[in-house]
Amino acid sequence: MPRVNTGVVELEYETFGDPADPALLLVMGLGAQMIAWDEGFCEALAGEGHYVIRFDNRDVGLSTRFDEAGLPDMPTIVAALSAGERPDLAYTLDDMADDAVALLDHLGVVQAHICGASMGGMIVQCMALRHPDRVATMTSIMSTTGDRSLPQATPEAMAALTSPVPPDLPGFIERSLSNGKVIGSPGFPFREEERRARAERIFHRGLSPAGTARQMAAIVAHGDRTPGLRGLTLPTLVIHGAADPLVPLAGGEATAAAIPGAELLVIEGMGHDVPRDTWPQIIPAISKLTAGAG
Repeated sequence: MPRVNTGVVELEYETFGDPADPALLLVMGLGAQMIAWDEGFCEALAGEGHYVIRFDNRDVGLSTRFDEAGLPDMPTIVAALSAGERPDLAYTLDDMADDAVALLDHLGVVQAHICGASMGGMIVQCMALRHPDRVATMTSIMSTTGDRSLPQATPEAMAALTSPVPPDLPGFIERSLSNGKVIGSPGFPFREEERRARAERIFHRGLSPAGTARQMAAIVAHGDRTPGLRGLTLPTLVIHGAADPLVPLAGGEATAAAIPGAELLVIEGMGHDVPRDTWPQIIPAISKLTAGAG
């Protein structure tokens, strides 16, 4: 797959569809490689008339790792934030948003539709706030505003998220299946073989547990985006699962409430993933948003 050197990081990326079509940039979540955007999902969006772009965020997959920064000291970061001080971080969500814009620059995309899932939703929010002229529409999936007063993850979901990553393939696959049952979508079929195959591909492509920790530090330190979101004027779609235990529905509701004119699509039975059975609702909704923006 192609790579781009932004001058700061190298990003691995892949495209689907005709470059002459409107660009749709997909941004994945915490510790997730770009292949978490299923090829079938990307191809379906391309079939709707989009030039689809997916990529590995920094510190995950085949993009630049920040291992020299070491593991973040979360208690120290939280203490600094509580004291109103700026914590010491390897990078911020704003840096990750700038990475995405640099990828658009490389591809010659002046303005793109942007869609992010979970942490990716936070990153696309930062893109819209920092680079509004580069964004045609925004879709935020199973994400939130950064307002810490909102309901947080269930203890079971947080335990799954922070459980140790086994160094062996069988252990990694079993962890992936177990976590999928905890944070996934209870209202849709659990496709075990499909999940096993994806987990094996993720394992062989390149894990970065330390990178996930550094990304988590960036999330924790970013703060509440609500005041900035209130000033956005771009067409926005917020998609959230009614059964999400990791980022509860209140996070999606708050995101939609903060952005003037935003549409909220709540999917019953959807948890913190984008299973194949939700695509018939999600893909037409995104396509309607992008088509409406011209």
